[in-house]
Amino acid sequence: MTVLADRTVMADQGNELDLDTMFEWLERMHVPEGFKTEIVEGAIFVTPQRDTHWEIILDIVEQLRARYPRQCLKSDVRMQYPGHLNGFASDVVALAEGSEKDENGLWRPEDVEFVAEVISKDTAKNDYGPKKTAYAAAGVPVYLIVDPYTGMWHLHTLPKDGVYRSDLSLDFGDEIDLTGTPVGLVLKTDEFPRD
Repeated sequence: MTVLADRTVMADQGNELDLDTMFEWLERMHVPEGFKTEIVEGAIFVTPQRDTHWEIILDIVEQLRARYPRQCLKSDVRMQYPGHLNGFASDVVALAEGSEKDENGLWRPEDVEFVAEVISKDTAKNDYGPKKTAYAAAGVPVYLIVDPYTGMWHLHTLPKDGVYRSDLSLDFGDEIDLTGTPVGLVLKTDEFPRD
């Protein structure tokens, strides 16, 4: 209800809608514990986190700890990406060592070396569509989509001119070889749970 009232006021004032304003709305809303909020192409998405979702995220983070210090790994932290009103809260982000926040206190997409998104049924189209496009446009070297509904993972690498030039899809149980990327390790998927 508050969001609609604020949106009406903004429209009356003729102000341009921006991510900061939208996130201010989200901060004033009551979002139940266990739900994730993010903005994709100007639309607000609120999705519940499931046990399966969290177990996969934790598994990925634990494996990335072999290469990244704790302060370089983020989960559900707001970052702005190229495109119209993209304020993502990615499931897993690995930042290059020495990364610093920008003047607004946000992590910079150009410092991202790896992103993983674990599919939720209601927002899967975002992960396969606009998010993939935004990550490629930002030059994120490695974008991994993990789909517990199909039991498959989808690896996107070699971003150039806003698209990923390499795509590989395999099953849970198959290793994800990231040795030729800035991540520099192999992720095991044999313990990823399915929905």
